[in-house]
Amino acid sequence: MKKELLIVDGYNMIGAWPELVLLKKQDKLEDARDALLNKLSNFAKYEGLEIIVVFDAQFVPGVTKRYQKYQLEVVFTEEGETADSYIEKIAGELNTRLTQVTVATSDLAEQWVIFSQGALRTSARELYQTIAKTERAISGHQEDLRFSDFRRNSPWTAEQLSELEKTLQNLSNKKKR
Repeated sequence: MKKELLIVDGYNMIGAWPELVLLKKQDKLEDARDALLNKLSNFAKYEGLEIIVVFDAQFVPGVTKRYQKYQLEVVFTEEGETADSYIEKIAGELNTRLTQVTVATSDLAEQWVIFSQGALRTSARELYQTIAKTERAISGHQEDLRFSDFRRNSPWTAEQLSELEKTLQNLSNKKKR
């Protein structure tokens, strides 16, 4: 089975996802980046994906770095290098027989280059919807876990169940002696 790698054009998502657009309009670009990374991290962990998030250096001049955050690889391109050109380069390098690369971008020109390299693409809107679906699944899973030990339609109150549990423990302890 191929390893799945998702490469995300960070500012493309920030410009398309409603809550991130709002933060950007409020001049809270750093908060928007952090919120994006947080959502992508939860998605990556739940779906078992590796994700690389790429940001243009043009919005953060003088910052060229690569680091891990929330178990994601975060890349700020070099000054003068666009996220698009960086993504096109690494998508071609990383898309192999063992790794299926998908690029998240709504940039049509970039999508054509990605397709020509054998990688897949998803638009900002499609990724947003996929993550929303995953968040609902996570929430449902949490709800299932919360109620897994809950007895439905039990004739016993919580206090009575607690007393029964204590009595059971006392009887078990006496049996062991």
